[in-house]
Amino acid sequence: MTKVSMRKTLSTLAATGLLLGAAGSPGFAQSRDPAYAAARAAGQVGEKMDGYLGYVTPPAPALRAVVEDINIKRKAVYAEKAQANKATVEEYALTSGCLLIAQTKPGEKYQAPDGSWQTRGAGAPMRDSRCP
Repeated sequence: MTKVSMRKTLSTLAATGLLLGAAGSPGFAQSRDPAYAAARAAGQVGEKMDGYLGYVTPPAPALRAVVEDINIKRKAVYAEKAQANKATVEEYALTSGCLLIAQTKPGEKYQAPDGSWQTRGAGAPMRDSRCP
C-alpha cells in the first residue's frame, strides 16, 4: 500500500468513527481494571504508536498479565474492525494508537514517534506523521 493510500485509509477509518466506539473499543475493558488504572497513573504503562499498551518500566508478573490480556483483546477488536473496513490489522492498530495517544491525559505516558516514552503535558502529544 502506498503512503498516500495508507493515509487515506487511516483518515477514512478515523473519520467514520469506527475505531473506538462504545463497548467494542480497545479502551473499554481496561478502564474498569483497577490494576491497569493504577499502573497507568503511576507511569508504569503507556500507549504505544502501534495501538497496544507498552511497559515504561519493567512490570511485575501481575501487571504483565493484565497488559497482555488487554493487548490480546485489542488485537481481536482490531482484526474484526479491520476486516469489516477492508484494512489491515496494522493499519487499524496504528490509527487506534494515534487516537488512544491523543486521548491520554496530562501526566500519562505515551510513545513518541521516535519510540521514546514521553509524559503527556498540558498540550497535545507528539504525533506520528502517519496519524490522520
